[in-house]
Amino acid sequence: MLTGLTRRVVGAPRLVLGVAVVLLALCGFYGLGAADKMLAGGYDDPHAESSQARDVLDREFHRGGADVVVKIDGPAGTDMATSGAAAEVGRKIVGELEAAGYVQKPILSIWSNPGLAGELLSRDKSSTQIIAGLDGGDELAPKHAAELSDRLTGKIDGFEVKVGGQGLMYSQVNQQTSKDLAVAEAIAIPISFLLLIVVFGGAVAAALPILVGVAAIAGTMALLRVIAGFADVSIFALNLTTAMGLALAIDYTLLIVTRYREEVDRGLSRRDAVLRTMDTAGRTVFFSGITVGLSLAALAIFPMYFLRSFAYAGVGVVVVAVAAALIITPALLVVLGDRVDALDVRAWIRRRRGRPEPEPKPIEQTGWYRMATVVLRRAVPVAIIVPAVLLLLGAPFLGIKFGFPDDRVLPSTATAHSVQQEIRDEYDQDSGGTATVVVEGAVSDHAMSDYAAALSRVTGVGAVTAPVGVFLEGRQVAPGDPSAGSGEYSVVTASSDVDPLSEAGQDQVSALRAVPAPQGSVVQVTGLAALNHDVVAALLTYLPWVLGVIAVLTYVLLFLFSGSVVLPLKAVVLNVLSLSATFGAMVWIFQDGHLGGLGTTSTGYLVATMPVLMFCIAFGLSMDYEVFLLGRIREEWLKSDRTRAANDHAVAVGIARTGRVVTAAALLMSIVFAGIAASEVSFMRMFGVGLTIAVLMDASFIRMLLVPAFMRIMGVGNWWAPAPLRALHDRFGFKEE
Repeated sequence: MLTGLTRRVVGAPRLVLGVAVVLLALCGFYGLGAADKMLAGGYDDPHAESSQARDVLDREFHRGGADVVVKIDGPAGTDMATSGAAAEVGRKIVGELEAAGYVQKPILSIWSNPGLAGELLSRDKSSTQIIAGLDGGDELAPKHAAELSDRLTGKIDGFEVKVGGQGLMYSQVNQQTSKDLAVAEAIAIPISFLLLIVVFGGAVAAALPILVGVAAIAGTMALLRVIAGFADVSIFALNLTTAMGLALAIDYTLLIVTRYREEVDRGLSRRDAVLRTMDTAGRTVFFSGITVGLSLAALAIFPMYFLRSFAYAGVGVVVVAVAAALIITPALLVVLGDRVDALDVRAWIRRRRGRPEPEPKPIEQTGWYRMATVVLRRAVPVAIIVPAVLLLLGAPFLGIKFGFPDDRVLPSTATAHSVQQEIRDEYDQDSGGTATVVVEGAVSDHAMSDYAAALSRVTGVGAVTAPVGVFLEGRQVAPGDPSAGSGEYSVVTASSDVDPLSEAGQDQVSALRAVPAPQGSVVQVTGLAALNHDVVAALLTYLPWVLGVIAVLTYVLLFLFSGSVVLPLKAVVLNVLSLSATFGAMVWIFQDGHLGGLGTTSTGYLVATMPVLMFCIAFGLSMDYEVFLLGRIREEWLKSDRTRAANDHAVAVGIARTGRVVTAAALLMSIVFAGIAASEVSFMRMFGVGLTIAVLMDASFIRMLLVPAFMRIMGVGNWWAPAPLRALHDRFGFKEE
């Protein structure tokens, strides 16, 4: 199939390029509007108790949307609870909220809900909050919050008004992500191009990966906009699209062009060199794309649309990048001909210095071959010391803690973060920690009172507001909220004085759920603490399936590629070993706050979805390099006499042939991910830093040290497979002709 495709491309390269330009221009134009269709949420499990409770709140009570928090600060010495001027300002703000049309009721304030003073009034009483929910879900609520922030922020009759809340956090995350994406592209593209000039020696050849990368990004943007028309897609998928589009394009084009130059140096014509290259390196690219794509596709198993979005983006960018590499690259090589080596910087420097063109060295005399033989001679010490180092680096991962993203994912200068931080510092109770309990079923007033009183006795719980009254420490202290009862359903809210994302917050939500429901009813608890608890539970439920699917598919694919049952197992184990060290670094830096958290706010936990996402992406990219290296080793092995010495020689030659490519590709890919590390959204900075470390560690410790060491130890056993499986591979396996 690939040979036939290449012959058609080579037969009409200008037509192919013309069609590609038109298609990519259309995709680029259509994909420009992709960001407007994407959302900032998607971290929760829609099937979890907390999500189901929010659905009931929205359906039955028209409440429970992303909240907006209006913080009012009075002049020094002001008692916001008794000040007539403060009450007047509060009424004006409530009037603005009610007039907006998309603000849900009830609108909570100390003037209409004095029983909530412990939650809504600061310790010194000079500051108070007005809290309400917003209509529109993840799509419209952030826009509504931004509109309210623009309208209300400032001075009103001598009182300072600020706006925060989850809705504004999502809005500012959207805005920051768009800015970060532009910064990442501004960092990655020009620096990658300059380094590609160094790697390829010429500006024309260096432009090929950039062109393929732009094609991959444009095609995937258009695809994501189509998907966003009928499914929820996270805006953070754009970051992956840019990073993976460039990274894979660089990887694949670098491999193809390097092999093409090898074939030309061996005396083949340019046309025949293209055909031979696509029959070898092209097959490797095709297979590599399958392994990377399947690793990312496994994210679709998770119910959170944040993770599913990366499956859409990941599979899309892999498909487009592979297609561009296998179609556009050979067409460009044929059209350019000798001009692919034009603007050769290294040749220009040699001419300036009067140096002759260097004679190509035999592969056995190259530095990469000599380095490989050094590792092969010391295989046992390397196989012991390097894993020990990686395990030591990964030790902090044993203390990993998961949490839900809140305002602290934004920089401290963002108003959503700064306002919420003031609330954490100035108030005894954090409104973000309020738990909402949905009671389904007809419940008597007496039973509801007993239930609310029991909730108020849970450690760390403040005022509990039910339809029948407000309860504090087991006794009623104020009238209730009759609007919180709606026939079959009732709503009970429990304020809290603990951080909802802390261990105490998780213990508290478990304790609230453990309180016996009123007889004849079913209760569901939601709120930030409950969402966090349910997200972690969902991840732990689905994670074994995701990891199992990735492991099995990777094993099967590598078996089809290599014909061995040993090499796939080695690849999976070494990849996991490498990633453990990467995750250890992420815990040490971003969870524990070492190195200043690299400029982020350390909260004592990692956003729960990010380690899973990083694992799937990093695992797929590691397999990318595994396939590059294993393809060349196997090529040499098949030409040998199949002895132990032949195995060692094949390993050394494979490393010598791909060492420069893998190292250059890893360096360039790390630059692409470093662009994401410049993000001002903390978990995206962790994402960029983590993948940068993972790629560099894999290309050095794993590919150049552990792979040759373990292949030396296993000897000819590397290529073993039972007879039935050998027959299966002979019939269905991937082969390089």
